[in-house]
Amino acid sequence: MKISFVIPCYRSERTLGGVVSEVKSVLAQRPETDYEFVLVSDHSPDNVWNVICDLHAADPVHIKGIEFTKNYGQNSALMAGFGKSVGDIVFSMDDDGQAPVDDLFKVVDKLQDGPYDVVYGSYPDKRHNAFRNIGSNMNHLMAVWLLGKPSNVHSSSFYAVRRVIIEEAIKYRGPFPYIDGLLYRITKSVATVDVNHRERVDGVSGYTFAKLLGLWMNGFTSFSVKPLRLATWMGVVSAALGFMFGFFVVIKKLLITPDMAIGYSSIMAVLLFVGGMLMLILGLIGEYIGRIFICINQSPQYVIARTTND
Repeated sequence: MKISFVIPCYRSERTLGGVVSEVKSVLAQRPETDYEFVLVSDHSPDNVWNVICDLHAADPVHIKGIEFTKNYGQNSALMAGFGKSVGDIVFSMDDDGQAPVDDLFKVVDKLQDGPYDVVYGSYPDKRHNAFRNIGSNMNHLMAVWLLGKPSNVHSSSFYAVRRVIIEEAIKYRGPFPYIDGLLYRITKSVATVDVNHRERVDGVSGYTFAKLLGLWMNGFTSFSVKPLRLATWMGVVSAALGFMFGFFVVIKKLLITPDMAIGYSSIMAVLLFVGGMLMLILGLIGEYIGRIFICINQSPQYVIARTTND
């Protein structure tokens, strides 16, 4: 068995070496396990590419590196790493030292022993800040509704995937990859195992509000048309409410209070409500159309500037 560890790297020059070293020490407990590291620098502004090159120079057999021409995001970095990996099992983890490396064989054993294609390490006690936890919960609810994700499965960035699933996932060449969406589109044989989430070793999370919003939009628009169907139903409900309100006003004018003046406030309220719904629905449709346009123009999922084999 060979395990490929795919690690997206961004602002981690002070933590990446420790993560790789710790993984190696855990792997030493099972010397029969072959392994490789695929370290992907997502055009990090710090010195992480040089760190990757140093790690490769010290262990060229087990470590390979990739650097992007610009920042494409964590999901694109994972797709690039998946494409360069060769292991029977592909293991994803973060570069910040929070990953519970000592529990990695709990995840691998669960994958091998059970009839599962993907096994996530689940964090009963998350060490993220409140904002990141809220974002993770929203992402979970979105995946349950849009992607058919089991509600009892909580995804994380610490997971193992069988090779056959990876081979299918990397066929996706769209410019907006969303790893969870790809995995759930391919298989429903998913499980979790509880692992210990650590405190962040250095720095702060690279997930800003804008990046989280972009991740949600990828999930919303890349792998489901349910948002468009929801927009249709919102339009139907709005039209029904408008019709009922209009009918009520007419009946009240004719039968109850003939001298009733038409209310400015009620008219404005209806106009603002209907107008807001229309703008929301048009914006959602525009988002889909914009992404179709970008796909037609064949925008790249990522561009590799160099590798450690160059």
